[in-house]
Amino acid sequence: MTTARLPLFPLNAVLFPGLVLPLNVFEERYRALMRELLKTDEDEPRRFVVVAIRDGREIAPTAAGMPDATTAPSATERGPADGFGPDPIQTFHRVGCVADAAKIRERADGSFEVLATGTTRVRLLSVDAGGPYLTAEVEELEEDTGDEAGALAEGVLRAFRSYQKRLAGASERSLTTGAELPDEPSVVSYLVAAAAVLDIPSKQRLLQAPDTATRLREELTLLRSETAVIRHLPSLPAVDLTRAPTHPN
Repeated sequence: MTTARLPLFPLNAVLFPGLVLPLNVFEERYRALMRELLKTDEDEPRRFVVVAIRDGREIAPTAAGMPDATTAPSATERGPADGFGPDPIQTFHRVGCVADAAKIRERADGSFEVLATGTTRVRLLSVDAGGPYLTAEVEELEEDTGDEAGALAEGVLRAFRSYQKRLAGASERSLTTGAELPDEPSVVSYLVAAAAVLDIPSKQRLLQAPDTATRLREELTLLRSETAVIRHLPSLPAVDLTRAPTHPN
């Protein structure tokens, strides 16, 4: 397996290969990461690893049960592992996704607007908190198709269209039109995993599925189950749930 050491960007979200991720970067540890990426030539990929947080937080807001604002460290004072415990790797899911930052724009206040795209699944081997931001040694995970992926992809697309219609109130105000949906099984599996309204553990299970066919089988089960639930909850404000927000950091 190919290994590499890359900057680590923990999120309360799961990134999939091929999917676009907008970021609003304001914490100093992540600003430092973006400043480092900007040193990379524009013709080269500006890569970092997005990993979902298992137990922790991306930022440290004051709330019930959290440190008081008068004693909590400011954004400029927080270390790279603050909020992630004494052994950060235990705080993160072990499978993440490499992101390529196609756009990094620094604002007047020093924060950054970033647009990145997921590229490759990776497994975390170790996490280093010795610098201004977290870095991780990762190994690339190959995407095996698995048996029956083609037929499963067709079934998932049908189930996804039905799910979208239910989610959007059968008004066709869905995430994509049928003509725009791909037919390559692994692409289908990632698109559906990203677009479905699922919690982080469910999305994480899909990301780390051992092969495309396994991911598609689980998606088929999830889509049928979610569609059945939506059918019996007509008051669900589902249209709002289809909007993907910018992730603040």
